[in-house]
Amino acid sequence: MNTIEELELITGETIIFLRKRGTGPPLLLLHGFPQTHLMWRDIEPLLADQFTLLCPDLRGYGRSGCPLSDSTHTPYSKRAMARDMVDVMDQLGYDQFAVAGHDRGGRVAYRLALDHPGHIERLAVLDVVPTAAVWDRADRRFADAYWPWNLFAQPEPLPERLILGAPDAIVDNALTNWGSPKAIFPDEIREAYIEPLRDPAHVHAICEEYRAAATLDYEHDTEDKKQGRRIQCPMLAFWGAGGPLDTWYEADGGPLRLWRQWADDVQGWPIKGGHFFPEELPDETAQVLSRFFSGN
Repeated sequence: MNTIEELELITGETIIFLRKRGTGPPLLLLHGFPQTHLMWRDIEPLLADQFTLLCPDLRGYGRSGCPLSDSTHTPYSKRAMARDMVDVMDQLGYDQFAVAGHDRGGRVAYRLALDHPGHIERLAVLDVVPTAAVWDRADRRFADAYWPWNLFAQPEPLPERLILGAPDAIVDNALTNWGSPKAIFPDEIREAYIEPLRDPAHVHAICEEYRAAATLDYEHDTEDKKQGRRIQCPMLAFWGAGGPLDTWYEADGGPLRLWRQWADDVQGWPIKGGHFFPEELPDETAQVLSRFFSGN
């Protein structure tokens, strides 16, 4: 019987909320924006017989804590968020584990593989390319479509005040414009994604995470590239067919070629659905993850 546990674990800097479910080898599932751990709700029961699933809220998101930041946004770099996950998994008794991340969670996931290679057995990233690659190729299409990258990264308090003034509009715009036309988000899930954006502490934390992406995360990627650091474990990248990742990077050979600049053992392909395909197409997403993390 796959019981669901809800846990709060204290790391060195904050409290991380997570759901634990299933049996088998550990698989860490990391959410994106504007989601929480709930984005995996329909995938969990499909994988729980194969894996022990750990679905946390990243620091600053959902039910996790919001540690104080600083002028360099260091506490909200993907490096700091990756340390949270290593700490959490260590407390749960998992020295080695697999990880999959969507959107912002994908950025934490590949940072885990770069910074903590001894812990990560397999890595999957969903609908992302490396942060430095995004900024280096940012253009009008990017600014129009993925406006949080620019808006949320502005100095405080402008983005915080804008988000707090209309949290429902922020979430609705993302779910509607980034998802496929067929995507349906139940009212209770939509509300769960909006609720943290009504809290000033969470809003500030999320903005700090985006500010870190525009500064420290870019610098960390650039330095890793300069030093020749690479992802050592087997890696899977898949993305929404016909979406931005599938079309914007054609001149670079597509997302797979971008990731092969970072990893030797990497496979990937597009999947039908919009940016939120894990929620739109849980059966198909679970099948891909099952095969990859089973080593097939």
